[in-house]
Amino acid sequence: MKVLYVEDDLEAQAFVGRALRESGFVVDLADDGAAGLDLAIGGGHDVIVLDVRLPDMDGFEVLRTLRSRGHETPVIFLSAQGEVTDRIEGLNLGADDYLTKPFAFAELLARIRAIERRLLRTTSNGVMCVADLELDLERQAVRRSGQAIHLTPKEFQLLEYLMRNTSYVVSRTMIAEKIWGQGFENYSNAIDVHVNNLRRKVDRDFEPKLIHTRKGLGYVVEDRSPATAAD
Repeated sequence: MKVLYVEDDLEAQAFVGRALRESGFVVDLADDGAAGLDLAIGGGHDVIVLDVRLPDMDGFEVLRTLRSRGHETPVIFLSAQGEVTDRIEGLNLGADDYLTKPFAFAELLARIRAIERRLLRTTSNGVMCVADLELDLERQAVRRSGQAIHLTPKEFQLLEYLMRNTSYVVSRTMIAEKIWGQGFENYSNAIDVHVNNLRRKVDRDFEPKLIHTRKGLGYVVEDRSPATAAD
């Protein structure tokens, strides 16, 4: 799961960012509203933890802009402003939760986990499907045409990310940041190896082929069979 944390208090940002990574999340950090908005638009995050009082653009304006552009990523507001009117404004703008500072990290973590569980429930009871390929998020299992496919943890994460973005091209940089949480240069060969392994396991003995390369752009999972194209 990939988290964007936008906070201008650098000490708090460092502590919470480190704690989130230790809890198993891939984390992006920003310390002002404009930078947070840029990352939120292009980062493919699963949840955004957003301070309200930020330089350049406050959290309310960041969320307002995201929702106006059709981005539905879940947002948890963090704010020292505990007034009911602030909470109402944030929730009315489309926030999913609101946590007042100071807060315990354990509570923030619990709220992120609650959103994670909700996302699983709203994805066909945790099962993602493309053609006859099924990825069961809760059981960490993959099947194609009813046949079990055994993936390594990183292969599973990569397939999940591609399937969450079905029919959308995912760049190599996006894959590196999402799966490894590091710069693209460090993992370019690993991406090739994992994509090739997925193709061998998911596509080689099955039709239609589902993992495709867009030269110079990245990879996409989609069903390109004639029957689907005709629909």
